[in-house]
Order: sequence, then C-alpha cells, then structure tokens
Amino acid sequence: MAESFTDTPLLTTRFDEALHYATRHHARQLRKGTPIPYAAHLLAAASLVLEMHGDEDEAIGALLHDVVEDGGGEKALREIEAAFGPKVAQIVLANSDSVLDEGEERPRWYERKKAYLDAFPHKSPAALRVSLADKLHNARSILLDYRNEGDVLWGRFGQGQGIATRIYYRELAAAFERERERLGPAAEPFVGELRRVVDAITALAEEHQGPDTRTLFEG
Repeated sequence: MAESFTDTPLLTTRFDEALHYATRHHARQLRKGTPIPYAAHLLAAASLVLEMHGDEDEAIGALLHDVVEDGGGEKALREIEAAFGPKVAQIVLANSDSVLDEGEERPRWYERKKAYLDAFPHKSPAALRVSLADKLHNARSILLDYRNEGDVLWGRFGQGQGIATRIYYRELAAAFERERERLGPAAEPFVGELRRVVDAITALAEEHQGPDTRTLFEG
C-alpha cells in the first residue's frame, strides 16, 4: 500500500519535547511487576490516541498522563501547562486520579477510582480519548499476563484474587460505552475492544475462581 503524506508535519517538536519530559520523569519506573520500561505504556497510549484520530495535544496528553499522578503533583502540572499549554494540562489533570503536593497522603484506592469514574460526564472528548487509550492498553496487558501467569498476576496489584481491579475495569468499560457519542466515531472500535478484553478477563477469572459479578462503584 502506498504511503500518503501531508503538507505539514502532524507531530511537531512539541511531541518530541513531551516524549523527553515523560521519559525523564519515568526513567527509573517499570510496568508493575515486569521488567518493561514504563515508557512502553506511554508510547502505546499515544499510539492508540492517534489511531482514534486524536490531535497532537491529545497525543502529548497521552505521553504525560501519568506524570502528575506518579509523583509530579501540582509542580509538574504547572510545568506541563507552561511548556505544552492549557489544553494538554487539562487532559493530564482529567486523567490523574490524585494530584498531591509534597507530603500529602494519597486517598484510598476505592475513593480515587470512584472519583475517576464519577468524573466521566465532565471530561472533555479529548480527555476521554486519552483515558480510553490508557485503560485499553492496561486491560490488554492484564489479559495477556493473566493468560500466561494465572492468578499470580493479581499479587502485582496487592490483591489475592484481583476482584477489585476486575470490577473497576468492568465499570470503566460501561462508562466508555455511555460516552461513546462524545468519543467520536474513530474511537468506536476501541470502545468495543475494551469491552471484549474486559469480558475476556472476567471469563478467565470465572474459570479460575467461579462467578465474578460483584460491583463496587454503584450509585
């Protein structure tokens, strides 16, 4: 298939600078319980956003989406706004389940995840696409590792059987389905894929552990 080209670059030096910012921040960080550099997840999320026809700001937001949550806090959020603009900063903020100043204690897991889900109707379409890219890549990785490792996988999440994580991802899949119109037609296949991956994780868990239908985030 012949390649096509545009008259102007689709990704500029801003994207390059964001990639360097992200890789510096996450330089010593690995994907949970693996030897994989954390940058692999950031690049995957940015790739998925671009496949959803997201623009450069969204792709940059995907590269930076964990900087604030993973130790950068308010200081990093200010740096991101100054370097990459308010739209990128808002995308990053909307995809952070906590924004802490130095010495502040992180809220409990349940409180953070419920607040993240409750905020879906208020997220911009751009922030939703970055969120979908993030969660889809996470879910793909969970399914792949679950197939290879079995229930040992859930030890990475501090959970004996992984029930809370699986419930959270089922709720995420439902939340994206409710927002599919705002996500746009190019994101539709990815909403469907997230549902299929989450259902596959649930089915695998039921093979290992029995029925898995509980909910945590109602109301």
